Amino acid sequence: MPCRAPPHLRGRTSCRQHTCPERVTTRRAAVRGRYTFLPKAMSHPGRCPPSRFNSPCRAALHRGRRPEVHGLPAALYLLAVCPDITSPTMAPPAQKSPTVLWRVTGITVIALAVLFLIMMLCMSVGEISMPFASIRDVLANHLLGLNIEVEPIDDGIIWNYRLTRAIVAACCGAGLALSGVVLQTLLRNSLADPYLLGISAGASTGAVLVTIAGVGGGLVSMTFGAFFGALTAFALVAALAQAAGGGGLRNSGQIILAGIAGSQLFNALTSLIIAKSGSAEQARGIMFWLLGSLSGVRWPDVPIATLVAIAGLVICMLHARALDAFTFGAESAQALGVPVRRVQGILMVTAALMTAVMVSVVGAIGFVGLVIPHVARMLVGVRHQRLLPASALIGALFLMLADITSRVMIKGQVLPIGVVTALVGAPVFAFILLGRGKAQR
Repeated sequence: MPCRAPPHLRGRTSCRQHTCPERVTTRRAAVRGRYTFLPKAMSHPGRCPPSRFNSPCRAALHRGRRPEVHGLPAALYLLAVCPDITSPTMAPPAQKSPTVLWRVTGITVIALAVLFLIMMLCMSVGEISMPFASIRDVLANHLLGLNIEVEPIDDGIIWNYRLTRAIVAACCGAGLALSGVVLQTLLRNSLADPYLLGISAGASTGAVLVTIAGVGGGLVSMTFGAFFGALTAFALVAALAQAAGGGGLRNSGQIILAGIAGSQLFNALTSLIIAKSGSAEQARGIMFWLLGSLSGVRWPDVPIATLVAIAGLVICMLHARALDAFTFGAESAQALGVPVRRVQGILMVTAALMTAVMVSVVGAIGFVGLVIPHVARMLVGVRHQRLLPASALIGALFLMLADITSRVMIKGQVLPIGVVTALVGAPVFAFILLGRGKAQR
């Protein structure tokens, strides 16, 4: 298409000084080994030196590539993928990289410091208050091999009880928050949470079968039973969504309906088993676990929860740019070159496994995967490179603070942690809804 610049400016101005007023369209290209969404060439290629470009988008723009994808608005490109294309400055990367590096390092250090302080508070506050000096001495003895004299009961409470609770609470909060972000993005439903796929109901059924019905003959632990039940529920929901046709897991409406049906089925099975096989004491214990409990967490649960949370965060971060494209729908993501079926399968399975492991360890804890992603979006925006780690951090802090509250709310009694998360999460979610309603008026 011929240039629309004034005749006296043709051949004299650079891309930075003048751009042709052509319609911006988008395409996908592999630039620097990443998904990059390129605009239709709207400048004079070959007039700007490569040093002016500080992003793959501008570099590709300089090369003058002109393929287009029909039906995609320019706002999708500008807002979701490469907002810096409209930036008035074109500083070289060497001028921005140190600042960005120091900023990321500073935020990471501050986040880890806050996480450590809350963990120390989680070990100090409880039914019996522990001074920070005792916590320091216990950690020094176990981690550094020192022989500082500490009361044996204090050592047992801090090391075997409260430290394990703090670590598992942080991992579970991070895992549930990450699962909520992934499901809300893939399904494009702000009400989606990790339990939408029937995982919580399946885990409850598996735990009840082991503890009350006696499945496994005492050779199978409740954690394993809950994990097996969660995977069974997810497999059933996925098979039901696939059998319904129309895309299976790629169809948000079908996966939501299949998840509701699976949840109702397994909840009914759980109630039936409790009513027919359980005594009053067994029913009380299993109901306490179903509402979420960290009381039974010990050191064997720490490695698996930590490993699953870290692995889930890494997998989600590797697909952060694909999740940005999914914000506008699966069709738009496919048009932008994202392998929709593969990415959806990986992220769905990752979210399901994280949820299954966390539920099998601590029970069903509600509102974490539902509310935390919305809070994180209000703080850091919708870009998943920032949203995913922020959600994991906020979820970890929230669940540790909820654990502290559950131990001190009623003197001499430990409440189920799910009760605390519901009491806090429901008002926060209502506040978010009211804020969105006012913004839309």
